[in-house]
Amino acid sequence: MFCSILDSLKKRAGNNKENIFTNQAVAAFLALICCALWGSAFPCVKIGYKIFNINDTGSQILFAGYRFFLAGIMALIFTSIIQQEFVKIKTSSIPYIAGQGILQTTLQYIFFYIGMANTTGSKGSVINASNVFFSIITAHFFLENEKITLKKATGCITGFAGVILVNFNAGGFLGSFNFNGEGMVLLCSAAYGISSVTLKKISRIESPAAITAYQLLFGGALLIITGICAGGKVEGFTLQGTMLLIYMALLSTAAFCIWAALLKYNPVGKISVYSFSIPVFGVLFSALFLNESFLSLKNLAALLLAAIGIVIVNSSKKQK
Repeated sequence: MFCSILDSLKKRAGNNKENIFTNQAVAAFLALICCALWGSAFPCVKIGYKIFNINDTGSQILFAGYRFFLAGIMALIFTSIIQQEFVKIKTSSIPYIAGQGILQTTLQYIFFYIGMANTTGSKGSVINASNVFFSIITAHFFLENEKITLKKATGCITGFAGVILVNFNAGGFLGSFNFNGEGMVLLCSAAYGISSVTLKKISRIESPAAITAYQLLFGGALLIITGICAGGKVEGFTLQGTMLLIYMALLSTAAFCIWAALLKYNPVGKISVYSFSIPVFGVLFSALFLNESFLSLKNLAALLLAAIGIVIVNSSKKQK
């Protein structure tokens, strides 16, 4: 549905379609919607684990597979109904979209779901903010007009200091850093950051709606297969659990599609900087729904450092 609305906006705009998404106010509003949706996913995942009594890695991956495969089906159905034709992709695009599904959905969310099972929602959301720096670094090597400048480098270092700070305790960084928890969330951020660049590149050959639907279907299917092979089970579906799964699928459909459209018409760095708001929303929603503390001096200092880093990056000269 969201994918189709965006595509309709582009068609109505005709030759000026790029102005819709390059307008700073529109881009900021849409980017913040995406980040709010993704931020709400942090407590949703942990609530889902409790509802479905998920305690092992295989079940965590299978739960993720159900969510994203359902999101792909929703994206395909909604878009096909509104466009009044079945959404297809070119045969030549299949390898690229399949690769995007592996990177953006399968790998990213294997890391995410395992990580979130072994860390707090607040801490995971702050570490996840590092994805913006992975995006900027990857764009430097693969996108011609998005090279790292001194300001960008300074912003990356400052922001990453926040990621390190949130893992410090009396025993030092490693004493608080758990590879199966914080480490997995960090790998998730790396996969997400790289996928932002690859998404921008393949958006030249297919529409954001088509990319969203098929990469979610392919990536979600791989997650389901991986979860089943790992002995995962998701049982005990109730009305509450079913509604939660549907909401998580809908937020993925909307956020991925909107983000794909924004990346198509804007520099990766310009859009990725809004990802800082994900931990803000994540910490807020975790506090509201998981009763987690978010007013600790360490968390606030980490968020502040990440904010300063992104402001520095965003103050770089405009991309051509």
